[in-house]
Amino acid sequence: MICAAEDVGMADPMALTVATSAAQAVERIGMPESQIILAEAVNYVATAPKSNASYLSIAAAMNTVASTVTEPIPTHLQDAHYKSAGKLGHGVGYQYAHDYPNHYVKQQYLPDSLVGSTFYNPTNMGYEEKLRKYMEQIRREAE
Repeated sequence: MICAAEDVGMADPMALTVATSAAQAVERIGMPESQIILAEAVNYVATAPKSNASYLSIAAAMNTVASTVTEPIPTHLQDAHYKSAGKLGHGVGYQYAHDYPNHYVKQQYLPDSLVGSTFYNPTNMGYEEKLRKYMEQIRREAE
């Protein structure tokens, strides 16, 4: 499961599902029949395209949290579900992504000092290439 998450990652997100399902099946079935299940899972994970971009993204995000001052959430994203929230500007100007094409809208999500920061950088490997292209497309269309 660790290899499926850390080494394969989003290049083939089903690798983690396969590995987890195999572990569960082995617990239920036992040996020697589980050898077949384990072989299938090992073969799937071993031959899957690899990307550690998710691992690198969480490491970068954790480093940013550890090395920067915690700033407030942008006001338009702050909780606006209580009576005086509007007086504080909470929720004012918020754009609901599902009301826009591709369910994406360009707006500030990070604190001011982190605007422009990117943590997840999809590679050209497997499914991650599809994610990268999709993210590029919806960002272009939102401009």
